[in-house]
Amino acid sequence: MSGPVEVVLILAAIGYVLVRRMAGEPAQAKRMLLLPVLLCAIGLSDLSGEVKTSMSLVFLVATAAVSVVLGMLRGASVHISQRDGVAFVRYSGMTVVLWVVNLAIKFGANIALGALDSKDAGGVSNSLMLTLGLGILAEGLVVLARALRDGHQVVWAQGQDGAPHRTSPTLDNLRRNLSDRDGYTPAPRWETRRDRIRRRR
Repeated sequence: MSGPVEVVLILAAIGYVLVRRMAGEPAQAKRMLLLPVLLCAIGLSDLSGEVKTSMSLVFLVATAAVSVVLGMLRGASVHISQRDGVAFVRYSGMTVVLWVVNLAIKFGANIALGALDSKDAGGVSNSLMLTLGLGILAEGLVVLARALRDGHQVVWAQGQDGAPHRTSPTLDNLRRNLSDRDGYTPAPRWETRRDRIRRRR
């Protein structure tokens, strides 16, 4: 995939995520964890053999570190509430601002490195997917930790077409442990289809 096409597709994907998160949606651990890991893996394969000098490595590490820090700040700025018994997340205005800052720094670093040494710019410009993946992963981890610590149930994946949400015993255990440690009362667990059938009997 060519560089400009890849950048356009990534920006379109980010725009899609921004629209969805600004409207709000249930917190889904699968989407928050696996998607950014996949982005990082693809980003690493794009970088293979591209980072050839110490300068390009420094730019890569610096932009990745900035992306992680901004991802953590985005995670702290997300509104978390409870809806239908599960954690519900919605981007705030600050979250959007932090996204814009993240992209501006990333593209600005690419331009700066290109001005200093055009031969080094290729390696760093190909790191967009990796650095964004790291930032999204950091954001997801912070959001999940906040939701679980506050006693909200986090589903693994949202059910489609009326199907029940998929839950995770690991996440449920983490919620209980974090809630007990911090003195929170866990929010009521999301009612599964089996629960509804039992209640009707």
